[in-house]
Amino acid sequence: MELLLVVVLGFLYAAGIFLILRRSMVKLLLGIMLLGNGTNILIFLLGTITKGKPPVIDPNHNVFEDIYADPIPQSLILTAIVISFALTAFAIVLLKRVYALVDSDDLDDLNTPEEEDI
Repeated sequence: MELLLVVVLGFLYAAGIFLILRRSMVKLLLGIMLLGNGTNILIFLLGTITKGKPPVIDPNHNVFEDIYADPIPQSLILTAIVISFALTAFAIVLLKRVYALVDSDDLDDLNTPEEEDI
């Protein structure tokens, strides 16, 4: 399972970097989203995949006696998902506004005018 997730992680990072290096603003946003999803999988892998019980201590015991799932990586990933959703929504609104003003999603069209054009 972990090997499969490592392969998916590598694919997400490679595809994200490839899309970021393109000239389209939409591809840039998609690349950032893929990098964010790859980072979520990386955090998930670093937290070790453990099939276990929830981390709740039985009232009759003082410490954990069984294998338990670590809640910290899961909470970090959930927070990252919420933040990336807000960032994506904001970026979509910005991209729509830029496209309405420039009539193109090419990043080179956003450059300031050169001295020849002034």
